[in-house]
Amino acid sequence: MAGARPSQASKRRFAPEDIPFAIYEGLGRLAGPLLGFLHGRRVAQGKEDADRRGERFGVASQPRPEGSLVWVHAASVGEMNAILPVVHGLCELGHSVVLTTGTITSAEAVKDRLPPGAVHQFVPYDARPGIERFLDHWRPKLAVVVESEIWPATIRSLKRRAIPLVIVNGRMSPKSAAGWLKVPRVAKHLFAGIDLCLARSEEDAENYRRVGVRNVEMAGDLKFDGSLPEADLQALERFKAAIGDRPVWLAASTHPGEDEQVIAAHGMIAAGHSGLLTLIAPRHPVRGDAVRTIVEEAGLIVAQRSRNEPLTSRTDVYLADTIGEMGLFFRLAPVVFMGASLMPLGGHNPLEPAQCGTAILTGPSFPNQKEVYDRLIAEGGAVVVNGPDELAREVSHLIFEPEDARKRGAAAERVALEGKGAVKRTLDALRPFLRLAGDGGR
Repeated sequence: MAGARPSQASKRRFAPEDIPFAIYEGLGRLAGPLLGFLHGRRVAQGKEDADRRGERFGVASQPRPEGSLVWVHAASVGEMNAILPVVHGLCELGHSVVLTTGTITSAEAVKDRLPPGAVHQFVPYDARPGIERFLDHWRPKLAVVVESEIWPATIRSLKRRAIPLVIVNGRMSPKSAAGWLKVPRVAKHLFAGIDLCLARSEEDAENYRRVGVRNVEMAGDLKFDGSLPEADLQALERFKAAIGDRPVWLAASTHPGEDEQVIAAHGMIAAGHSGLLTLIAPRHPVRGDAVRTIVEEAGLIVAQRSRNEPLTSRTDVYLADTIGEMGLFFRLAPVVFMGASLMPLGGHNPLEPAQCGTAILTGPSFPNQKEVYDRLIAEGGAVVVNGPDELAREVSHLIFEPEDARKRGAAAERVALEGKGAVKRTLDALRPFLRLAGDGGR
């Protein structure tokens, strides 16, 4: 009728803050061929599973369990390990879970670790056609995202279907918050789609509030509640026998640019420690051959786990390029350097070696793990090293003074134990959403 006022829905459809998202979703509809090409390239690089290609485009490879289902998304191995206790808790409450991750490493690591009622899928790309196919099949009653995965098409698709979205173990740095606040209306519009954020720390909580999340609570860091990493006890005894009384240390979760520094440190340490054995576990096992080349170019003798090469008395560097065995190597070495910290990559979770009572060294760059490292450093469980010279000096000291290594390891283990409790707080905070979904749904 002429002169009629537009409805609220009509006004919202053309709100200025909607325009960037409409463009984003429109590009997503057109991006199918490009995403297919990029997926093919990643398959060739060993970063995607060709047999499960459809999952990345929302095509399910498994049937949906009956009853109430929760979608849980964790980007990679660290987030997946943190959320697994929550997944178990959800299944114990009678809900099914589809757990999505984005990396081959995480898919391998989660094998045989999911409880009955939970299945794994690769997360679909953040393009509306794939997200809609995913939601059509799985029909989740609740979506739970770990840490800092903010995907506009996914958030908007969940909102259209009135599926609650909760961020758990929420992480947002001041830098990320400042970036969002450069586009405040867009940020407020996007983050209003989050029904609850359970932040790791008060700083993270405040940053989420600043960008527009209305309901924010501090639940603590789920990574403190992770279980002690598993180890094959027979393999552990074989390795201990092969190492004997040789001095040994571990560089864990290393990235390009760090392996060279670890090898440089090895040379300096070996000058004062006859028979030194350095263990290197690259963050991405697919890099094993590349790291081997670095070691061999330094004139060192290397044995590679993925090739089943034996550790002998002549081995200088043992390359631990397999999946799911970090618990084994954390138990072999009294000293561990945690990677992604000598390069500006954010740092990796140090709580697994801490639970094993291992003295921890880190480079100066660990913004993604700042809360944990601040506590470890304050309690004497971790020490910051700047470059290969300081890394070599600290490792040498801890090898010469095993009692200092033991004390630091004990301090790290104490911090790991004192931080527990986030899983219970997270499940308690999810209960109102779970009641809406229907407790005991299976």
